[in-house]
Amino acid sequence: MARVAEEWFAVCGGCEVSILDIGEPLLDLLPQLDFVHMPVLMDHKLFGQTGEKSQMEIPEADVGIITGGIRNEENREVAEEMRKKCKTIIALGSCACFGGLPALANMYPVSELCDVYYRETASTDPADNPTEDLPALTDRVYAVGEVIKVDLSLPGCPPVPDLIVEVLTSLLEGKPFNLPERSVCDVCPVKREKKTELTLRRPLQSAEFTPGRYDNMRCLNEQGILCLGPATRAGCQYSLSVGAEEQVPRCIKAYMPCRGCFGPIREGVNPMVDMMGAISSVGLDPKEIEDRMATFNRFIGSGRLRPLPKRR
Repeated sequence: MARVAEEWFAVCGGCEVSILDIGEPLLDLLPQLDFVHMPVLMDHKLFGQTGEKSQMEIPEADVGIITGGIRNEENREVAEEMRKKCKTIIALGSCACFGGLPALANMYPVSELCDVYYRETASTDPADNPTEDLPALTDRVYAVGEVIKVDLSLPGCPPVPDLIVEVLTSLLEGKPFNLPERSVCDVCPVKREKKTELTLRRPLQSAEFTPGRYDNMRCLNEQGILCLGPATRAGCQYSLSVGAEEQVPRCIKAYMPCRGCFGPIREGVNPMVDMMGAISSVGLDPKEIEDRMATFNRFIGSGRLRPLPKRR
């Protein structure tokens, strides 16, 4: 039986919901797993059940699952303790893998963020930054892998329940697990004409499609709806219940454009450059996207987004 510890940092909790959304296959896994630490489900305190201890205490485990990015010093300390106590660390979800949506804050200095939240918002009475009994913020949002060694990363916002099953099963059986280096476009069934005469439209405008079909729907970028599929790693379409030929990327399955939550196709590439090339090649103008940096790095800002010098 594998001992499992889990912690969550700067995250919404959707990754934990994905674990619950595994459904019946989870019942087959549970007899092989012993959850020894999981704050979202278990009452296990870091400093003793009554706070009587001075040293952080996380039980030793075979597998450590971490969701969320590193946003404060407490997150950093807990991540380092998880690394010491767990043989294998899994970064689960886009926030843990790349910083996720919270890392959009990396475009601004911490001091500027605090000014907005505590002094400049119309609905807030101006006040000093809160400090009492609170951990200090880090200078930016970090992906877990920027702070500790991560053995396996599973992106997604939220991650795919069936892929979580595959990851845990691979670990239990001692088999390697890797996501293929393919783009969403590589597995997307829509038709492409590789050119458009349209301009970019608002992303929530409805695409043209036939309900229940995808093979006759034109590529969303060619419909003028910005889709990050060309620069995003495939994997969100994975399902244990249907054959490979029936698997459709999750957003496309809802006739919506890919937002890029699975991150870059491989390490070292620049999705912003790739996307600007992809949409230019079909006749769209990247200059129509007002906030290209945030748009193309929406889920992957931990190592990419930085404050820009203010324009004069």
